[in-house]
Amino acid sequence: MADHYVVGVAGVLACLLGFVFLYYKYSLVRFRARSKLKRPGSMEAPRENCEAVGTTDVIIVGAGVAGAALAYSLGKDGRRVRVIERDLNAPRRISGEGLMPGGYLKLIELGLEDCVEEIDAQSFQGLVLYKDGKDATLPFPHVAGKLFHNGRFVRRLRAKAASLHNVSLEQGTVTSMIEENGTIKGVQYKDKSGRLQTAYAPLTVVCDGCFSNLRRSLCDPKVDTPSHFVGFVLTNCKLPNENYVTFILGEPSPVLFYRISSTEVRCLVDVPSEHVPSVSDGEMAHYLKTQVAPKVLPELHKSFLSAIEKKDNIKVVPVRIMAAAPHPNPGAFMIGDAFNMRHAITGGGMTVALSDVVLLRDLLRPLHDLSDASAVCKYLDSFYTLRKPMSSTINTLANVLQKVFSTSSDPAMQAMQQTCFGYTRLGGVFSNGLSAMISGLCPRPFSLAFHFLAMAMYGVGRLLLPFPSPKRLRSGAELLWVASSVLLPFIWSEGVRQMFFPLTVPAYYRTPPGIKDRNV
Repeated sequence: MADHYVVGVAGVLACLLGFVFLYYKYSLVRFRARSKLKRPGSMEAPRENCEAVGTTDVIIVGAGVAGAALAYSLGKDGRRVRVIERDLNAPRRISGEGLMPGGYLKLIELGLEDCVEEIDAQSFQGLVLYKDGKDATLPFPHVAGKLFHNGRFVRRLRAKAASLHNVSLEQGTVTSMIEENGTIKGVQYKDKSGRLQTAYAPLTVVCDGCFSNLRRSLCDPKVDTPSHFVGFVLTNCKLPNENYVTFILGEPSPVLFYRISSTEVRCLVDVPSEHVPSVSDGEMAHYLKTQVAPKVLPELHKSFLSAIEKKDNIKVVPVRIMAAAPHPNPGAFMIGDAFNMRHAITGGGMTVALSDVVLLRDLLRPLHDLSDASAVCKYLDSFYTLRKPMSSTINTLANVLQKVFSTSSDPAMQAMQQTCFGYTRLGGVFSNGLSAMISGLCPRPFSLAFHFLAMAMYGVGRLLLPFPSPKRLRSGAELLWVASSVLLPFIWSEGVRQMFFPLTVPAYYRTPPGIKDRNV
């Protein structure tokens, strides 16, 4: 009996000591968690002193073109949507001002076509390229694009989304996402007054733009900045062709002119990142006067010089390229410039964004319940393959054309520039094919491959005529090498299999949760 009594006492003491030890560890962990500073964009957020604002079906971080359009489309489908945007004032940007025909059709598909009305938007029917005194016209087939002030367009999109009773739009800065057991449950953010808030939803969609502080949690960002856009507005001037974007090719940089309102013309100068002069000390104005102005068309020259003289008229923004490299995470998703960027020289960014919104809306429509985050994440994996026809075509074309038309002292690259310009002057299926891809009306990677192959053959043929010689054969080989070195890295970054053979990707066949998956 005494032995049993001793064993019992020892057991009770051991339990008490164990309880004290566990309590100590628990208190230590809580103390460290409270003391630890949280870096922006991290996946697990301390929620002490946070005010909970309720649960919705979807949280959207960012109310730009992609975020506002997605909020409206999901709201129209009956979902409760909370949109958190860091600044609800109308954006003041020098990019995002051109909506290609393919993007305009997506806008119509979303029921948002009235957002380009009553903002003094201008229609345009194609591009006119100018080089060395010659020009080439690239008309869009059947559908016109739209040009406008970006801020006016975004403001209309936000108003359209906020008009739905089940969509709430508020100003706040999302600092982190809330993770529990590997699943994103919502976000932590500071509201307009600076108070820390938490919001919960079974699905969080991040589309907070090119400066996203959340992307590292959801993708593998490898951002390149090949050039900067220098932008300013010309007033009281006329374009050579009012219904077309004027695209001047030549040293030192490509220059674009297009009408963004009935009284204003936007000028964009693409300047390589390693040669960007300072605006504040007047170096940029001097650069534009001495290096760019001589290449400007005579009818635009006077207005060009007048616009440079205006204070605070010149703005410089970096142009970023980032291939889509997602890290699927249950409970969270990412679209827009936060997820994928291409060079803006062809104006395809909003077309890709709206195409992604349409695709995501259609994928979510069969899902009446988003609570099974793992199943939803697996199902939405198909998004990354299904978006490739549009995104990879526009991304690759934009990145390649910018690289080809950038200033270069390499004779082979100069020959490539002449080849591209000469190819657009052939007309017929050649120029129409390029304009269809630029406009987003022909999202077919194989068409892209065909035209680059035809362009290379055309360029080599030009070099070999009137008869091949060793020097001309060498020049032709160098041209092929340059063309391959420019094109192939971008195709590789897009994913050869997803881009050209999507039917071989298992995720292509994913079916909604609750329906027997054909890809088991």
